[in-house]
Amino acid sequence: MKLFIKHMVSLRCRMVVQKELEKLGLRHVNIDLGMVEIPEDITHKQREELKVNLLEWGLELMEDKKDILVERISNLIIEMIHYSDGEIKVSNSEYLSEKLGYDYTYMSNIFTKMKGVTIQQFIIMHKIEKIKELLLYDELNLSEISYKLHYSGVAHLSNQFKKVTGVTPSFYKRLKKKRKQNLEDI
Repeated sequence: MKLFIKHMVSLRCRMVVQKELEKLGLRHVNIDLGMVEIPEDITHKQREELKVNLLEWGLELMEDKKDILVERISNLIIEMIHYSDGEIKVSNSEYLSEKLGYDYTYMSNIFTKMKGVTIQQFIIMHKIEKIKELLLYDELNLSEISYKLHYSGVAHLSNQFKKVTGVTPSFYKRLKKKRKQNLEDI
């Protein structure tokens, strides 16, 4: 049996879900972002108790199929951008369709209706957040970041970054360094 959980986007969330399942005496086969697989069906009482317990952590047990699909798309994108180092050899639309088993147009329409942004806009937002993170760590240069996030080149990354944030990646990096230095001087 699969349970789908909204807002489950980090390793910490996985640990919380595991802890709550253990409290209820429920064994799990797999805990992934947004999804838990358990070997047996759970009772209505266990489901309600899990629902309440997860809400205390800001997580939500989902029931609606469209909500579940949108959450699965979101989690797959987050995993793809923030946690995966593997190279994706197909387009984002093909990747999502293959992983989730749905027609991309169908998923895209539901996602846009429910989230208010397109899948592509959601991907771009997360890529920009990842770029910011990588710039702050100062471990990779723009060329390496561009390659890691599957941009066609530094110019494409820079243009998209500036379009979304209003500043260039280099300016953003200098600004954050200056803020950090000012905080250290206090």
